[in-house]
Order: sequence, then structure tokens, then C-alpha cells
Amino acid sequence: MKREIITTNDGSKTIHIPEWNEQYHSTHGAIQEAKHVYLKHGLAFFCASESYAKQSEISILEIGFGTGLNAFLTAIEAKELNLNCNYVGVEGFPVSTEELDALNYTEALKFEALFKAIHKGKWEEYATISKNFQLKKQQKQFSEITDINKFNVIYFDAFGPRVQPELWTEVVFKSMYKSMKQGGVLVTYCAQGHARRAMISVGFTISRVEGPPGKRHMLRAVKQ
Repeated sequence: MKREIITTNDGSKTIHIPEWNEQYHSTHGAIQEAKHVYLKHGLAFFCASESYAKQSEISILEIGFGTGLNAFLTAIEAKELNLNCNYVGVEGFPVSTEELDALNYTEALKFEALFKAIHKGKWEEYATISKNFQLKKQQKQFSEITDINKFNVIYFDAFGPRVQPELWTEVVFKSMYKSMKQGGVLVTYCAQGHARRAMISVGFTISRVEGPPGKRHMLRAVKQ
């Protein structure tokens, strides 16, 4: 399937799939979307919760590792706030080296060595990216996730339900729910009703919060 690099409205680049008319990140701004959805309403929200006070380390699962932007931003945040993060990124179809070289995230965010370390690490093995950030990249389908009571935060960044509705079902969200610790938080850019209902049906408590630029709302789910 053809993929091409495009520039989003905040100047950061992303990957566009013409056949689907779908992008890895919002065309309104790849970096600003990631910061708003995953760092502000996911990581920062969890760190402000009572559940965080009981943790010595934050375990994060990303569904749709893609360009590594969410992991990169989280690694920067961990470094600046001295958070200990254990990060697992799941991706069925890893981005090529040529595509990664065409992205411009380090121009806007700096920390070039950190970005390179994230992508040079071997798949299926834990890598120490910094003293605060451990990363394991896994190449597999989301339906193959079988972890139990492991993660504090889930970044659910799969392709949208318009092109891959099978990723937004009760079956998938049930595995997400099982993989999370009590008090865990799942965030996604999507706010569609059937996705929200699927999350509720498996036990999540749902909040519809302000979305990133270009979207009115997004969803945040908590395992009470």
C-alpha cells in the first residue's frame, strides 16, 4: 500500500495513505495532536491521579507505534519531569527507515539522539533509551495482546474506525481493559459513539473531553 510524507498544519510531518485517505497523525498538526491527546489527557491526567501516587514506575502501552512520535514525546517528558517510564509500542507494520528519515520531529523538538535511539532499538527486546525511559517495540496484531493487569496508561492510536472498524470493537477494548491496572487510563483521539459504547460495555468509565485542533472531542476511559 502506497505511503507518502505530508506536512501538517503545525509544520510537523506525518505519513499519508492515499488509498484510505488516512494519516498517521492529524493534518491539523501531528505534534500538537499527540501532545494534547496522549501527553495532556493521558500521561499528565494519570500523574495527577491518586493511582499515580502508588506507583514507582509508569507502564505505558501504545496501540499503533507508527512513527514513534508519541513515544518520543513521552521520552522527552520523562526526562524533563524525572518520570520512570516503561513503554511498550505495538505495531503491525513498522515504518521504514526511509520514511523515518523524512520526518522532521527533531527539528521542532530537538533531542535528536533520543529519537534515533527509539528507532535503532531492536524489536521484541527492551532497550534503555534514557535513564527514565525503557522501550520495547513489538511487531504483532492488536488482537494478539494478552497482557493482564500490566499498564497504567494506554495510548490508543490505531487507524480510525472508518478504515479499520475491526480495531474499535468490544473484543479489542476487552483486551485493553484486562491489560490495565486498576485506576489505569486509556486515551484516544476518536470520539465516535460506537467506540464509546464498546468501551463502556467492557467496564470502562468514559469521559468525552475537548479534542485537539480540528476535533471537537476525544475519549478518555478509566478502569475504576
